[in-house]
Amino acid sequence: MRHALVTGGGTGIGAAIAQALAAQGLRVTVLGRRPEALKALVSQHADAMHAECADVTDPAQVAMAVQRAQAHFGPIEVLVNNAGQAASAPFLKTDLAQWQQMLAVNLTGTFVCTQAVLPQMLQSGWGRVVNVASTAGLVGYAYVAAYSAAKHGVIGLTKSLALEVAKKGITVNAVCPGYTETDILRESIANVVAKTGRSEAEARAEFAKGNPQGRIVQAEEVADAVRWLCSEAASSITGQSIAVSGGEVMN
Repeated sequence: MRHALVTGGGTGIGAAIAQALAAQGLRVTVLGRRPEALKALVSQHADAMHAECADVTDPAQVAMAVQRAQAHFGPIEVLVNNAGQAASAPFLKTDLAQWQQMLAVNLTGTFVCTQAVLPQMLQSGWGRVVNVASTAGLVGYAYVAAYSAAKHGVIGLTKSLALEVAKKGITVNAVCPGYTETDILRESIANVVAKTGRSEAEARAEFAKGNPQGRIVQAEEVADAVRWLCSEAASSITGQSIAVSGGEVMN
């Protein structure tokens, strides 16, 4: 029975991924910064899930969390780098602190967690790394320069690492959701309402308009793509960035 680590696993896309992997028979460690959300999720899957609190930007915290997770469920052979944050601002109003925060959580966090887990995958001769990026990692969007730059970095990391470990039984891929029903989207909608005076329904419709299907992506749809990439069936898929966006972005 394989052991998966899902970062940012307490809510939203991360929780949906953790549940999808557990349903496939994997043992899942969910890692995040909010113990309440993690405990609530794990309580629903007591035998299949384990929770660890850590900040993905802190190598020491991640190393300790990985060590405890492996002691609980054994070697980690599946890693889903889902932890992330999104902040929006015009480029000239994006200060250095916001820039560095977007890079730290979205890009450096992916680097730190992958470095912590990859040695065990190499030793096992089998592994799956899936990075949850964004359509913002494939194309540019106005007012999210820092976030888009970080997610483009995640795509570059995905491609480079995939080549390094291609002969080691390990695949490295990314999924790139469009606007997805998560707390981040709800916060974005609230921000639009506050700044423009539009109703919540009008703001939501504006976000959905960019999707050719005219709707918001659901977290479970992203989770299903991740689940497949983590399976034996996807053994020949590596270095890819799969958009889950209703056709908004086509590679």
